[in-house]
Amino acid sequence: MKEQKTIDQVLEAVGGKENVKNFEHCATRLRLILKDDQLVDKDKAEAVEGSKGYFFNTGQHQFIFGTGKVNEVYQAFAAEMGNDASAEKAGFKDDVYSNLSPVQKVVRTLSDVLVPLIPALVTTGLLMGIRGLLTELGVTYSADWLAMFEMLTDTAFAFLPVLIAYSATKKFGGNPIIGIVVGLMMVAPQLPNAWAVASGDAEPLHLFGLSISGYQGSIFPAIIVGILVSKLEKWFRKFVPQMMDLIVTPFLTIVITLGLILFALGPILQVAERAVINSIVYLVQAPLGIGYIIYGGVQQVIVITGLHHSLSIIELGLLNTTGENVLQVLGTASMAGQFGAAIAAAFIYKNKVKRSNAISAAVPTLFGITEPLLFGVNLRSMRIFGAGMLGGAVGGFATYVFQLAATGMGITFIPGLLLYTGDFGAMLKYVVVILIAFAVGFAGVQLQRKPLAKELNQ
Repeated sequence: MKEQKTIDQVLEAVGGKENVKNFEHCATRLRLILKDDQLVDKDKAEAVEGSKGYFFNTGQHQFIFGTGKVNEVYQAFAAEMGNDASAEKAGFKDDVYSNLSPVQKVVRTLSDVLVPLIPALVTTGLLMGIRGLLTELGVTYSADWLAMFEMLTDTAFAFLPVLIAYSATKKFGGNPIIGIVVGLMMVAPQLPNAWAVASGDAEPLHLFGLSISGYQGSIFPAIIVGILVSKLEKWFRKFVPQMMDLIVTPFLTIVITLGLILFALGPILQVAERAVINSIVYLVQAPLGIGYIIYGGVQQVIVITGLHHSLSIIELGLLNTTGENVLQVLGTASMAGQFGAAIAAAFIYKNKVKRSNAISAAVPTLFGITEPLLFGVNLRSMRIFGAGMLGGAVGGFATYVFQLAATGMGITFIPGLLLYTGDFGAMLKYVVVILIAFAVGFAGVQLQRKPLAKELNQ
């Protein structure tokens, strides 16, 4: 077997086949849940052939192999364990959740709901970029072609609650079609459009002393819809006679969920949602670019904790309220700082294999994947990681100076260039921010070359 040596080393490091409770893989990592974490030999885990790094987080022992490679390793591992590699091993997510803290469970849940939507939102962002590029090139549109472009670029965000309600209902085990129906009712044309109400172009409905409008662009209310639909559906099925279930259960589930969202939970959640989004906006608008500097410096710290998936909520909110997403630029600046630090560190290694592994771990960062770099290189020394944070912070300040923001989300670093195709000046500034952050991160490591040489080559 091609990956047999790698698999043997992984199993030896984690205490043998009999100690593996569950396993799966993501885009870059083989992830194991063990029966006894104390049996792990960390030195052996970090020396696994072909692995770019090892770390333990949220009850999972994670070996970084990178995109493509991890699929081959996973299939070989599954074959060794005697499981079908074509199917996700049963119960892995349950085992993961059992090892999480309450806060981590909330973050993981948000991630499970929002991550499936990213491809659609990325596509919409790219279409916005194409539209902007054509406009920048002087292309004019007839009313019909303008309507066509608006359909392509605006639909996903206009019906965002539908997408989220579907994903959340599916996540919590309810009927996704019912989730879609309630999501559609939240943005039904009979309700005044939320954006029109906010701009003063429309008046909300007044019912029971409450101002009611649509939920265009709302996030948390749609997640609550998914939870309510799933819980109510399961609860009603406990006592509704089977012969009446097809009619009574969906009727009561839809009516009660919609009533709670429109007249109780929805208005409260919309206020809370705006407060969170506004707090982030206030941070990045702090005097002298302080918020930009802080966020650019610590964004990759957020990635380490696994909280970065929940940032999608803030990005969606920013896009829906301001039409711009500064977090995309600041996130890229943070990545570029760590990338510069990692490349500088790679050339400090005397061992050619370690140097090659460090560079290999850093390369995926160019496409927005930083876990191999973080856990395989930079977190091995706080001097390296600190230099990367400094690079991100300076890149954040450059973002403030340029007043740069993206018009989409979901892609960073090199793919993120596509979000700026409609404005060559903005694209150039985006590249400059990356180069500044990279240069500072690189220089930060080089200035510590002597102590780092002792630390990395011992």
